[in-house]
Amino acid sequence: MATTTSRETSDIKMMRRDTLGTLGLGTVLDVFRNGRLPADPAELVSSVFGPAGDRGALVISGASGIVGAGKMMQLGARLEPFGVPIVGLDMPGAPDGISRQYPGLVRAFGKDGADRILGNMVRLTYDGKSLPDQLKPLRPKFLLEAIPEILEIKRAHYEMFRASYPDIQIRSVTSGFPASQLGVGIAHPAFPHEINKVFEVVEDEPSDVTKLFWALGLVPVPVSDDWSFVLDVLFCGITLAAVRYHRMTNTPVWKIDKYVRKHIGPNPVRAHDAIGAKGATFLTWSCLHHLAGEYGPLFEPTPEFVQHKDSGQDWYPPNHFRPVVDFPFDDDDEAEFLDWILGPLVQMTSLMLKEERAHLGLMNAMGELCAQFRRGILAMIRDLGTTRAIATVERYHKHHPEAAKGDSWYPAALERISDPEWQQLYVNAEHDGKVGVVTISRESYNGDVDAELNRAIDWLKAEKIDRVILTSDFHLSTQMVGADTNEFFPALDSEEEGARIAGDWSRTARRLDAEFAVSVGFVPGKRCLGGYLELMTHCHYLVTLDDTSLGFPEVTLPVVPGMEGCHWPFRKTNADGWMKLLQLLLTGRPVSGANATGWLVDFAGPMEEALEVAWSIASGSDHRIAKRELVREIVPCVTDAMPELPPAGSPATQGARAAIVATVRDACSVNLADSLDVQTRHAAGFLRSDLCRKGRVGDERSRTLI
Repeated sequence: MATTTSRETSDIKMMRRDTLGTLGLGTVLDVFRNGRLPADPAELVSSVFGPAGDRGALVISGASGIVGAGKMMQLGARLEPFGVPIVGLDMPGAPDGISRQYPGLVRAFGKDGADRILGNMVRLTYDGKSLPDQLKPLRPKFLLEAIPEILEIKRAHYEMFRASYPDIQIRSVTSGFPASQLGVGIAHPAFPHEINKVFEVVEDEPSDVTKLFWALGLVPVPVSDDWSFVLDVLFCGITLAAVRYHRMTNTPVWKIDKYVRKHIGPNPVRAHDAIGAKGATFLTWSCLHHLAGEYGPLFEPTPEFVQHKDSGQDWYPPNHFRPVVDFPFDDDDEAEFLDWILGPLVQMTSLMLKEERAHLGLMNAMGELCAQFRRGILAMIRDLGTTRAIATVERYHKHHPEAAKGDSWYPAALERISDPEWQQLYVNAEHDGKVGVVTISRESYNGDVDAELNRAIDWLKAEKIDRVILTSDFHLSTQMVGADTNEFFPALDSEEEGARIAGDWSRTARRLDAEFAVSVGFVPGKRCLGGYLELMTHCHYLVTLDDTSLGFPEVTLPVVPGMEGCHWPFRKTNADGWMKLLQLLLTGRPVSGANATGWLVDFAGPMEEALEVAWSIASGSDHRIAKRELVREIVPCVTDAMPELPPAGSPATQGARAAIVATVRDACSVNLADSLDVQTRHAAGFLRSDLCRKGRVGDERSRTLI
């Protein structure tokens, strides 16, 4: 097994268990103390596939299907630089899903790169009973199985490979069968398969395969060996809830999707048609069928599911259009609808909690990262509180008494809401007695992250830690894309609500400057944008990678940056830096960490060097990085000189530029103590403007809520 960490971490105290440790990769604090990432891709490729120059192949069976073809591209692109042959195996006459991936490869890697990746792939056919002779010289080391969800066929498939290659490692992409039924480990990928990096993994201990996935930039999520794991309980569960409501009320599925989207996020019924109704409905039916056999009527597929599974027909009628007159639910109808949808979801979650299917942060994230929930199911239940959550399920049982039968309702599991793991779903803190690390696992900043960040700071202060690093979690959050624009919807109608969001979030960010002797923002991912960049600039130091993309895209939405981006960075640089900051704010175009050094960033470099610098600053070692002092008095003349800008291109962009310039001017024209109110007022006022309401945020609200 490849080496992944260099020392034990028993001296580290955590607010709650981190998620990186679930992969056997230690803690984030150890990443900084060791000055390197905990898993090296080259070492792990050698461990799984053999040494350089003598590497065996990755085989993906069912490679022409939607899952197999997607993983051929995703894994093939990552393993080609290491010289790992990629074999796509399928039946003769299978639809050519691989060739359909070529345009996406060209967009991502250019034509030469796409041709190189495909040139490393070998496509073979077989009869399902014996393996082709051409496979033997490629020496398969790892099989990722993506054949149909029929248990007997899968088991025979594994035996066929093991007979020829006794030492081969095997993982199934199954969406429902546990490893105990299959006899192999699980690597269940989330849809869409070409771009979604999340895999639910089932194995006794974190393996080199799982660590390799992480080292290649994928997102493995350890789950327990229970039917349908986590993702498909949530996604199949919400689909079943929608279809059951359709059956009981005869409400059209498009209208049900509309209200599910409004309250939770996805269009579960429409998603089946978009994926391909025949295959998607069968997979959902299969998961529900086996869950019902294990746990009872809560999961029982409706007759409509059986009908659509057998016929393969779409759920939405052909050439479907919504009627011109759409009578909305009244308040009572909508409340009852929520009981029908949230009730079974809460009940299913109680089952997963009782079985301890995953770290709670991971369980919560699966809904957001994979099932299109705007907020994870545990975050929603946390907002409801134990009493209201239980009452929701009880009301659902009155509508559907059968759901109360079987072994699937554990209200006592919801009493864990007060546990640190449930209170800190997105933000964790750890320390070694001297230096603290705060990690954020959500890629977009929202009210949940803000509240949890405050609790993490409170915890570190109570632990008497006054030196801190703020960063992503090196696991779920591979980038920091800015504020969650869903949070802005109420502010489009209420300036008071806009001021609350901008003011509260900015006061949280200011704690990084005011309440620690040293704070270091560290950005290890490919981008840090908008609200997250504003948050990070409140740290005394900002360290990034050379190629990290940094920017303020708010002008393109359009909104005015609300977490003090219109004055805080200006207070930490000079007139030359002001011009560059204005360029960022007024164009929305990003800049690399290397090119932002000295006026936005304090250090940028390769990963190991950046980790070492961040740790040296935080721990008080000799780092030789000059601190850019924050000017707390008036910063005059910031907007007297303006950079050359490309044409705005639209009245909305032109109006946003004018609003941002006015905010910069006014917020810099007062001292730091008064600037928060100035920027908050500008940001909230623009959210109420017609330009914003008719822009992207307004469009998103219309599609989501109206």
